[in-house]
Amino acid sequence: MEHFDHCIIGAGVVGLAIAFKLSQQQPQAKILLIESHNQFGSETSSRNSEVIHAGIYYPENSLKAELCHQGSNQLYQFCEDYGVPYKRIGKLIVASAESDVDKLAVIQKNALKNNVFLDYLNQRDCYKIEPNVTAKAALISPNTGIIDSHQYMQTLLTLAEQQGVLYSPNTRFINAEENTQGFNVRVNTPDGPFNFCCQYLINSAGLHAPYIAKAIFTASKAATEPRLSAFSSIPQYHFCRGQYFSYQDNAPFSHLIYPIPSQNIAGLGIHATLDLSGQVRFGPDVEFVETLDYSCDESRKKYFIRAIQPYFPNLDSSKLVPSYCGIRPKLTGPNEPAADFIIQTHKDHNVLGLINLFGIESPGLTASLAIADNVSNSIFQA
Repeated sequence: MEHFDHCIIGAGVVGLAIAFKLSQQQPQAKILLIESHNQFGSETSSRNSEVIHAGIYYPENSLKAELCHQGSNQLYQFCEDYGVPYKRIGKLIVASAESDVDKLAVIQKNALKNNVFLDYLNQRDCYKIEPNVTAKAALISPNTGIIDSHQYMQTLLTLAEQQGVLYSPNTRFINAEENTQGFNVRVNTPDGPFNFCCQYLINSAGLHAPYIAKAIFTASKAATEPRLSAFSSIPQYHFCRGQYFSYQDNAPFSHLIYPIPSQNIAGLGIHATLDLSGQVRFGPDVEFVETLDYSCDESRKKYFIRAIQPYFPNLDSSKLVPSYCGIRPKLTGPNEPAADFIIQTHKDHNVLGLINLFGIESPGLTASLAIADNVSNSIFQA
């Protein structure tokens, strides 16, 4: 039976980053990266705002705050080193109403705890740099940017494969059972079933991570041990669908424009982003769903218009067109505070050699290289 040192389940942006990092740090290791779809990054990784976040809103000392800060620095350097298209265009967090101005100070204070420095702009300052934006005041984040996420993922994969990583798309994970050297793993491929062994198994399956973990624990000895319930370590997911509308006109902004987020909201509000070609899109909204449905709902347009007009009153709604949807793997449901990333090792679930990643939503793209470092450090320190 073929043996690998590491098997990574899921070729989203985080799985690809882990493959890249492990291949750089262990050039002699045999690494397998499996993906159930025929293309890497087909789900959450390719259906987002493509923003390089600064780390403004996350609780101090949280994984999201720390890994976003570390990952942002790494990601900008990676783009420079490997020619991945990006722009550090900056972001405005705007208070469109006088009643929201005081909230900017709260955001600024939290950002400072995360070593993120935001400048305060008064109404005149805002008008000078964004005349189409209605703002009583704003914060500007100069370190926020945009990236070509597909090119980034392609580069990660190319570099990993150059170091010998075996990438296997159209490969569906079935289960994994512990053995004396790690795991016996069963997958289905276009050529039929395939069994192999690996020492470390990394569950980076995104939206499907709880399902993968259950399949592993079902076959695991840990599941029969009453003193540690492996299944109790698997969190419940809440699928959160976010739709985007593109704006079929010349870009009215030169920065990313974000409203002040509402408390306990599952996102950052309907914000305006630009892609590298200068196309503006608005989103995402927040809609908790039971199934993975990526179809756009044009009836949401009225909601988008109401959310956009306070900061962009000259919006021409006829030029607002449904674009695409993404689904985020939330660890909390509607009207609940956002949860932190979960990166589990054997200390959490008692299965040696298994690392589970749960709730890797925003800022997962920004933090991807830092998440990969966290995973590789867990392996080297085991």
